[in-house]
Amino acid sequence: MSAMPDPAEVVPPAAFRLSAVVLVTLLCAALAWGLVGVGRALPTVRALPAAFWLDGRASRVLEKMQELPANSTLHSLNAGVQYRLFGELGPQVSEGCPGWLFYGDGLRLAAGVDPDFVFAQRLRLMRYYTARLRQLGVPLLVVTVPDKSRIETGGLCGLRQAPVLAAQLARWQTALQQQGVPYVALQSALDAARPAYFRTDVHWNQHGALAAAQAVAQVARPMLGGAGPQQYLREVGSAVLPRMGDLIVLAGLEHAPRALRPALDLEQPETIRAVHGGTLLDEPAPPEILLAGSSNSRRSNFEQQLGALLGREMWNRSLDGGNFSDALRAALDDHAAWPHGLKLVVWEMSEMSLSLPLSPAEQAYLAHDTMP
Repeated sequence: MSAMPDPAEVVPPAAFRLSAVVLVTLLCAALAWGLVGVGRALPTVRALPAAFWLDGRASRVLEKMQELPANSTLHSLNAGVQYRLFGELGPQVSEGCPGWLFYGDGLRLAAGVDPDFVFAQRLRLMRYYTARLRQLGVPLLVVTVPDKSRIETGGLCGLRQAPVLAAQLARWQTALQQQGVPYVALQSALDAARPAYFRTDVHWNQHGALAAAQAVAQVARPMLGGAGPQQYLREVGSAVLPRMGDLIVLAGLEHAPRALRPALDLEQPETIRAVHGGTLLDEPAPPEILLAGSSNSRRSNFEQQLGALLGREMWNRSLDGGNFSDALRAALDDHAAWPHGLKLVVWEMSEMSLSLPLSPAEQAYLAHDTMP
């Protein structure tokens, strides 16, 4: 039988005892903070509607109210260190050449997605939308924005689109041509404007937006019977300012120290607005063009530059995160509110939206009995 160990030999060293005290103290502090957070959150949580408890929003509210005071700062510092030491930007952002950021969904297919299935389903949606607009007597012009990785090839440094995604744009434009749907091919115009996209953002810059607007206007002008009389005023800011790119935000680096994140883009702000009469009795003309698109149509003055080139008022129903057709679908559902005399619908979507998983709204629309 082995001898029992001397009690003196199993007493942990002082360093271990100190570590245990620190760990227990931190756990107690975390528990205390959690209890304080629960107490503070109770009045708010009790006032939440029942629906918040059914879909999980109540737990997110409670979690937010229990965050540590410096939680966001710690996350930003951690993300900055991960980027600076290991080049890590999280699962949704990739860096090509130094400082050139790209959105992951534009480079690779989302897990579990059958590209042929989602593409076929979106063709069904396209046929439905074009049929609806023909019934309403309003022409349609489709504008598909090429992915940043397709245009800014000089910033890729080894990154590349998956082959199935690289073939998707031409496949889509062929389908539009076969259906007799007018569309604008933007790649040549954006290639000539390079850099047409911000380094740290998924969207085009002012030069890219102007190049896109010029290409769209060239196709749209004959559909409208020429340019209209509406004048636009352009004002250019005197200073060049840093611009926080959405890919930096997506990577969790928005609040990281400058040394721990890519350098920001620089932009000279421009304001473009339609010029109306100077009296209260001078009402602006009703818009003749409905722009239903994604965040691309809400950035870099694309809407205003297109309106100026066409000489017509624009009605921008575009949505941030508009995916393939959220804005167009919402506009069609609300067609009774369309202004009289609408002459053209410009439907803009990003190339990557062709291969993203079907949204719940798209699935619900596709399940409708009247869908082709």
